[in-house]
Amino acid sequence: MNLTQITVFQAVMTSSSLSDAAKKLGRTQPAVSAAIRNLEDQLGLKLFHREGRKLVPVPEARYLSIEVQAILSQLSQVRQTMRLLVDGSAGSLTIAAMPGPVAALFPRFIARQISGNAEIKVSIMARSSAQIAELARAQNIDFGFADAPDGDDTASLYSADLISGRCFVSVPRDHRLAQAERVFLEDLSGEPIGTLQANHAHRRDLEKRFSRSGLGFRPNVESQTFLPILQFVAAGQCCAIIDPLTVVHVDKTETLSEEIVILPLAEAVRYHYALYAPKHRPISLLAERLRLAWLQEVSDLLAERNAEPRIRYAEQASDID
Repeated sequence: MNLTQITVFQAVMTSSSLSDAAKKLGRTQPAVSAAIRNLEDQLGLKLFHREGRKLVPVPEARYLSIEVQAILSQLSQVRQTMRLLVDGSAGSLTIAAMPGPVAALFPRFIARQISGNAEIKVSIMARSSAQIAELARAQNIDFGFADAPDGDDTASLYSADLISGRCFVSVPRDHRLAQAERVFLEDLSGEPIGTLQANHAHRRDLEKRFSRSGLGFRPNVESQTFLPILQFVAAGQCCAIIDPLTVVHVDKTETLSEEIVILPLAEAVRYHYALYAPKHRPISLLAERLRLAWLQEVSDLLAERNAEPRIRYAEQASDID
């Protein structure tokens, strides 16, 4: 049996006459009769008795009709599901982000993008940047947002679109620099600094910049992300050179907005992020749409904060600035 035959059969079973069935199907009556005959030949079973212009189903035809209806209903459901998948109204997502963005910005964006689509299932994970890169290598996520990789030794396993933005300075509300229009690195020489851990690329970059300029780099608070460091800034324990998305987080959530001041950094110290995607895991239309939309969202957020965003897509050969 093929789909045409069972569709014609069901139309005949639910119609008052052969001509009525032909009209429903948009086919000629001879074509409908031929389809029924071919089905009967394949089954080796007479499905209808002709009484005048009517086709009267035999008992076996009624049993077949129940089975066919189940098949057609399932097929209709599959078609509907595929339409939802194509337009991004259904599907599943397995995504990850590092602790800073996953606290508010990333899940808020995803929730807004899929709002009203209850057929979309989301698994969202908070992981370190190294763990997100590993998830992408293992092909275990649709995409993940984290710090940019230090090297490119696993490029055959994942792709990474890179985006960077200028960093800012966070100081306590009553700090001597709180009224400045912008802050220079020399203004922070010898100041207690809250910073990321020693092996982080941003920390290493700051150490080199301070050293090259003969400035004193004095870290006194270390953390995996900047959000905890801001608590120490608010308490007057330190200043911090922070990434632009942390600044956006403070703006959007009003985190510690009364206790700290965020100022532009005069030097072009840039923070680098990456949007990871596995190379050997087929990505759904939904996941691809959200991945690209998030990259644009980050760019827009950084632009709003005058962080001068720069994007390097994975297929581009030149390095990000």
